[in-house]
Amino acid sequence: MEKLRESLHEAPIIDKDGYSYLVHPLSNGVPMLEPELLREVVVGVTRAADLDVDKIVAPEAMGIHIATALSLQTDIPLVVIRKRSYGLDDEVPLHKTTGYSESEMFINDIEAGDDLLIVDDLLSTGGTMAAICEALDDIGADISDIVVVFRKQGDSALDDTDYDVTSLLDISVDQSGVTIHD
Repeated sequence: MEKLRESLHEAPIIDKDGYSYLVHPLSNGVPMLEPELLREVVVGVTRAADLDVDKIVAPEAMGIHIATALSLQTDIPLVVIRKRSYGLDDEVPLHKTTGYSESEMFINDIEAGDDLLIVDDLLSTGGTMAAICEALDDIGADISDIVVVFRKQGDSALDDTDYDVTSLLDISVDQSGVTIHD
């Protein structure tokens, strides 16, 4: 995880209404994402995740590139939880609240009994992930594993659920920068 660690120390931090927001290639697409970094992350996720699943699930937007690369590497189909409705049969809406936004997302192509691996770039407040897990539970899917690249230290909306999250790196972020917690 050498490239990943280095990239964190180069990443700018911006203040978003009192929230220290990490601007990183994996989480924002800015600055550009180097293939070596994405490759290192996918190898890390492959080693950390339960890959005996039916589908990889990623929330739009920044989990998509990680999950796509993982899907290509493992031949496991990918489902993206979208930020807009397509009005397809069996589409499931969910409401999410994070530390800095509130919105709707929509699930398609997940059925009761599907074994799932959820992959995302960053777990911060946990609002998005908790809403996704609740909606997938309501569908009757089985969440086998949740893997994120970065997990911010602190309270999370997932703390009140039965789900554990594996992270490649645990971090804290403030205006002075990123601290990696080993």
